[in-house]
Amino acid sequence: MTNMRVLSGIKPTGNLHLGNYLGAVKQWVAMQDDIQASGGETMYFIADLHGLTEFIAPAEMTANTVEMTATLIAAGIDPARSIVFNQARVPAHAELAWLLNNVARVGWLNRMTQFKDKAGKNREGASVGLYDYPVLMAADVLLYNSTHVPVGEDQKQHLELTRDIATKFNTDFGVELFTLPEPLVSKAAPRIMSLRDAGVKMSKSNPSEQSVVKLVDSDEVIADKFRKAKTDPDLLPATLAELEGRPEARNLLTIFAALADRTPDAVLADYAGKGFGQLKPDLADLAVAKLGPIRDEMLRLLNDRGAIHAILRDGAERAAALAAPTLRQAQEAMGLLI
Repeated sequence: MTNMRVLSGIKPTGNLHLGNYLGAVKQWVAMQDDIQASGGETMYFIADLHGLTEFIAPAEMTANTVEMTATLIAAGIDPARSIVFNQARVPAHAELAWLLNNVARVGWLNRMTQFKDKAGKNREGASVGLYDYPVLMAADVLLYNSTHVPVGEDQKQHLELTRDIATKFNTDFGVELFTLPEPLVSKAAPRIMSLRDAGVKMSKSNPSEQSVVKLVDSDEVIADKFRKAKTDPDLLPATLAELEGRPEARNLLTIFAALADRTPDAVLADYAGKGFGQLKPDLADLAVAKLGPIRDEMLRLLNDRGAIHAILRDGAERAAALAAPTLRQAQEAMGLLI
């Protein structure tokens, strides 16, 4: 992993939940030791510019950015070892995005399934930013010549677009400026589903509070949600493969394994032939033990807003210093520097 530079961002949409933690943040924390030990770098940013694609009140945007930063640090992202910043503090993101808008093709963006999913039947009323944000995402990544980007399954298409844009820019302008990034997809828990309906992802927007475990939930609430999680009446098998057609059971096993840093089959070895009446209380206790300290540290950090602002300011300065040469070379390649 020598010379790796890992970059990822998360929108400041409010409280993080278990799916965010297991699918992204926990992986970011684990990467720090490996990447740093090999001389690589890790960069994590609050994607506030991406958060503008749908209207959000200014005060809410500010509060969410502060809270998201506190949560990442509480979960284990170390601003002394990783560059932590909010995107808007580094204007080069928006500047490079405009340059890349003139390299990306409309046909490429028309194939992006997330725009179709998010805009739904209101495509004509959606913001241009919602349609175009994959190009800003490409700029985020290419600006730092990131070698790897932690992504969920639903973001792999956007990373492929980033590679296409980088290749076309390098070819069109006869340069070898942009690195083609590779995806890092979580092997432990790539997709965490609702506790009430395992056919849909865990999401803050779900109307049922019982469906999502938020990182700000109290110990009692966390335990209650797992004890009341939807399951089926069958006993647990010996292997994960035998859970085919039992999505709720598979989801709980996936969560248990990810929180315990074990494989699902290893967890099942302890519960084969047993019912959920034995597994769910143990899962509840495990979740409280893992998530409770994160919540407590996040709340402590939120009482020291000055420290959070200092972290973001310092991170932005470090990020801007890395971004400046890339932006300048892109401008030079396009004949913009006179």
